[in-house]
Amino acid sequence: MNGFSDPQAVARYAENPPRMVPGFADMQRMAMLLLAERAPSNAQVLVLGAGGGLELKVFADAQPEWSFVGVDPAAAMLDLARITVGDHAGRIHFHEGYIDSAPDGPFDGATCILTLHFIDRQERLRTLEHVRRRLKPGAPFVTAHYSIPNGELDLWLSRYAAFSITSGIDPVQANAARAGIAERLPILSPEDDEQLLREAGFSGVSLFYVGFAFRGWVAYA
Repeated sequence: MNGFSDPQAVARYAENPPRMVPGFADMQRMAMLLLAERAPSNAQVLVLGAGGGLELKVFADAQPEWSFVGVDPAAAMLDLARITVGDHAGRIHFHEGYIDSAPDGPFDGATCILTLHFIDRQERLRTLEHVRRRLKPGAPFVTAHYSIPNGELDLWLSRYAAFSITSGIDPVQANAARAGIAERLPILSPEDDEQLLREAGFSGVSLFYVGFAFRGWVAYA
């Protein structure tokens, strides 16, 4: 079963990212600030991989005049997002599907947090191209996900597991997650991630976040 359609896994989702992703809350807050640098006060923001609603809540709490389109292929995760965002739900349109079926916008900014590492390089490029087409000229795009230098996968995933364990994750669970990530996720190098952003038509690609196995960038349409 897909983990994002398992009701128990969905219910636990909000608990895990802060324990597994170093600086998770601050990374989300930085993403909001990077959007706010260029977005108008009444911005409409595209959030790709919005299931769970964690970043949507951070953004909506900080920016009471923004509206959002949250896109995710997992209905159960979107249901969780509706609960997570609470009173902000009236400013959010939830779209079940992938980026190519999302509204055209144009949007004042977009994010894709802890999502792109699930898709291979070719599909990742296509996804980034679709995001780019939906943004106004110069609009910011913020992304963060697993990104590990070539030849260093074992080293950084061992550090990821160690961080998870010190955050209270059961060691057996943490090491099982480490093995599953190494086996299944198409993790790219930071250089390749930046190149994909440029290939998709983004400019001004800048690294803003590093947390062990995770990296984040801001770029502009």
